[in-house]
Amino acid sequence: MVDAPRARKLADRIQQIVAEMLERRIKDPRLGFVTVTDTRVTADLRDATVFYTVFGSDAERADSAAALESAKGIIRSEVGRQTGVRFAPTLTFTHDPLPDSARHLHDLINTARARDAEVARQAENAAYAGEADPYRKPEDEELEAKSGVNGADPDGDDRA
Repeated sequence: MVDAPRARKLADRIQQIVAEMLERRIKDPRLGFVTVTDTRVTADLRDATVFYTVFGSDAERADSAAALESAKGIIRSEVGRQTGVRFAPTLTFTHDPLPDSARHLHDLINTARARDAEVARQAENAAYAGEADPYRKPEDEELEAKSGVNGADPDGDDRA
């Protein structure tokens, strides 16, 4: 097992190599607009998972996944050559769901903002159903005691 910083450095280097390969050397017509978003390497440096996104439809995403699978051997040999590790890690390409999740959250936040704006618009002309401040205060109790409201004797004595 290796330390985490070395694994992270190797993952970063693999991400750079794969992105370069996709941009310059892989000429598969099925390969769409692919962006490598992240790479993770296991602690023993034997397996690397490359996360990617594809700009386009689901059909373009499927075509790009097939193109990446067919170019996996060429990319792995280039990774082994450029990194200089004893064993070139096995590459696994995985579609990154993060942009889709972010887009979904963005839509939910926009919906919540629209609903909040609607509630604020309705509340502009609203008035309280009762008093603006329904809580009793000590001054109110003193005034009620002096005026005899609520059955209190204005003189302060409780004789019948």
